[in-house]
Amino acid sequence: METMRRKLMPGVYLTYIQERKFKTNVLSAQMIAPLEEAHAAANALLPAVLRRGTARCSDMQALSAVLDDLYGARIDCTVRKKGEKQCVGFVASFIDERVVPGGEKLLEPVAELLGDLLCNPATRSGRFVPDYVRGERENLVDQIRGQINDKRVYAQLRMLREMCRGEAYGVSRLGSERDAEKLGPKKLYQRYTELLSAARLELFYCGSAEIARLEQALLSAFSTLPRAELAEEPPVLPHAPAGAARYFTEEMDVTQGKLAVGFSCASEDYPALMLFNMIYGGSSTSKLFMNVREKESLCYYASTMLHRQKNLITLSSGIEVKDYEKALDEILLQLKLAQQGAIEDWEEAGARSTIRHGLRAMGDSLGQLEEYYLGQAATGRMETVEELAREVDAVTRERMLDAAAGIALDTVFFLKNRSGEEVAAQ
Repeated sequence: METMRRKLMPGVYLTYIQERKFKTNVLSAQMIAPLEEAHAAANALLPAVLRRGTARCSDMQALSAVLDDLYGARIDCTVRKKGEKQCVGFVASFIDERVVPGGEKLLEPVAELLGDLLCNPATRSGRFVPDYVRGERENLVDQIRGQINDKRVYAQLRMLREMCRGEAYGVSRLGSERDAEKLGPKKLYQRYTELLSAARLELFYCGSAEIARLEQALLSAFSTLPRAELAEEPPVLPHAPAGAARYFTEEMDVTQGKLAVGFSCASEDYPALMLFNMIYGGSSTSKLFMNVREKESLCYYASTMLHRQKNLITLSSGIEVKDYEKALDEILLQLKLAQQGAIEDWEEAGARSTIRHGLRAMGDSLGQLEEYYLGQAATGRMETVEELAREVDAVTRERMLDAAAGIALDTVFFLKNRSGEEVAAQ
């Protein structure tokens, strides 16, 4: 699988993968903006409002009719957080032309529709259609409020907010409910024009089309995009470790305690940290799963995630409230043991195999490929899936332990039931 990245015009970049094994193609257009509390809700609302209609297709019914004519093509709006960037836009999927009766061309009309959605939205009196904004604003507010319904996700969001307070990484990809409720057609359209002229546009394509034809289709589709050389983007600042670990507790009507833990990483050796994280808590053969869950029966689940862009590791676990101290102590003990090198050969081999399989499987999913390369582009990296796999394979035990030595406890957040036992003061 060959991957190319090219600059199409000022502030517009294309990541291209020519792959003939899929019967569908993916074409994605994402505006990349700094993740800021002041603009997060407006940015999150924009794709949904833009998806309601264009100057040519003024409502969703007309848009659906066009997509139906394109053999059931689909365009979804997206709001994602990649590092300290907010990525908003659209992902289109459509069948590969090799299986279309008569060889009808689909790439150009799909690209044109994406360009219209982004650059030529349905408007009224120089602003967005009020009914569209009102309806999608209510949906966004409901989505923000609904985050609390998944207590596992909610605990992670709260922990990251506390851990990265004052840093862009602590901002939710959806923004705040308060800011969302204030958005109207005029204010939102103003933010749209700012993004359109100042945000980097990342395009991604995976399919069988030749790159010359793809470039021509995209240049035509986005010809009205206001472009100039964009200002240099600010670098992602590393997380400032707390020093002494911080502890937060919140009470809610829950039947199971939710423990979210954040660790800071001093090393920037991502492949080494990736391998260590998999051994510690990244799989069903990890130390957390085998010891905290299976051996000690102190949790219902326990898993970790490595956040490459901020050099953080976060842990998520479901526990009985009464087992809080025992579970946290065992979680930290397993980290210490792993850092000291108490790792069996089979644990390391299993972790390497899991990573290798996951990266290899990524090549079989258009969605995962688009997600991966968006993250790479948004955060200024050029590493292909194949290159990352080779880098992990090259990590030695010594190198992994050197990287792991800089992992330190930073923030602990515990969500417990209102009638549960009090967490001992830390």
